[in-house]
Amino acid sequence: MDLISGITYWPDTLEQPLDFPPLTEELDCDVLIIGGGMSGSLCARLLGERQVNTVLIDRRKLAHGSSLANTGLLKHSNDKTLTSFIHTFGEANGVLFYRMCKDALDQLEKLATTLDIDPYFIRRSSLYYASTPEDVQVLQEEYKQLTRFGFPVEYWDKQQVAARFPFRRPAALYTHEDAEVNPFRFAQGLLQSANRLGVRLYEHTEAKHLEFGENEVVCHTSDGTIRAKKVIFATGYETQEIKKDRGAILESSYAIVTNPVGNSSLWHEQCLIWETARPYLYIRSTREGRIIIGGLDEPVLNSNQREIRLLHQQKNLLQALEEHFPDVPFQIDYAWAAVFGSSHDGLPYIGPHPRFPNCYFLEGYGGNGTVTSMIAAQLLADELTGTHRPEMELFSLTRTASPSPDTTKPVV
Repeated sequence: MDLISGITYWPDTLEQPLDFPPLTEELDCDVLIIGGGMSGSLCARLLGERQVNTVLIDRRKLAHGSSLANTGLLKHSNDKTLTSFIHTFGEANGVLFYRMCKDALDQLEKLATTLDIDPYFIRRSSLYYASTPEDVQVLQEEYKQLTRFGFPVEYWDKQQVAARFPFRRPAALYTHEDAEVNPFRFAQGLLQSANRLGVRLYEHTEAKHLEFGENEVVCHTSDGTIRAKKVIFATGYETQEIKKDRGAILESSYAIVTNPVGNSSLWHEQCLIWETARPYLYIRSTREGRIIIGGLDEPVLNSNQREIRLLHQQKNLLQALEEHFPDVPFQIDYAWAAVFGSSHDGLPYIGPHPRFPNCYFLEGYGGNGTVTSMIAAQLLADELTGTHRPEMELFSLTRTASPSPDTTKPVV
């Protein structure tokens, strides 16, 4: 699958990315991770910490798939509100998922402090504004639910928004304890540290054919073979080429990065910005003084169509940015389009699949993919080292396509 069109920004922020050889031998391991992006790198780091005999392979260079298009906004709120999750899965499971996301953010911060490659992890608050007056009631209800369960959030009316930003919106939620990160540097740092912990890494190594046995999986590559007791598919959106998830949605998403516009704060606390409209726009700053704006998701296109569409959508993103900040001389330095995956019910897919013995899948679909990948890495690391995690049932690959509070039991 051709994942990205255009020119992404993150590789230019790291002078010497990792370099590993392709596999040219026969190996045995306890766990094989297929995929060296954000989700695979998180799994590799956690399994390395636990001294699990682990091998990771990627058909490309490491961290050069969808992770290059990741814009690095980390939130405990999701594309689907807590209110909606409660309506869909019941109060216990809805609140559990939001709390798991908040805990995962804390774990990502802890990992970031241990890396030799600085991932530029910075705690930020988030402004989630009402795109239209009709969305104000939605925010008011969400504020009630978030405060009821102890999440750090403020409700701002239009005067409070106007006092802090150069744009006007009917209302907003201002949530605390979110973060931003450079996803490419983060994945590279995680892989470097995993390698030092004993995880063997191979790039330009494609899993050509897998044989599923009773007690092992045999993975054949172009020039090697890996015998593994367990396999983790951390193949992102390309997982849909391996098996189809009936609740998965693939779309095209767009992003631009501006020229450096100075280190002075353009808006309140350089918070993350996003909105209630669907598809939504989102905005963040970078350590280098650039601004990232993305969104405009639409049905997935082939690579040629996406290239043409990018020329139009990057202009729309720049126009939207100028409408938010009319006095700043923005120019586009980087622009890309990429495949983006989400799920109908708003949850990622994590866990085993009946057609793939001794395998687990990690599909952090949705706008909060790095956070849900952290959740998945923790769940899988525990399961693979003897600690059962009943929470994984919530993310089952075979879960019902029509969940409701009446049919969904609390998982813990």
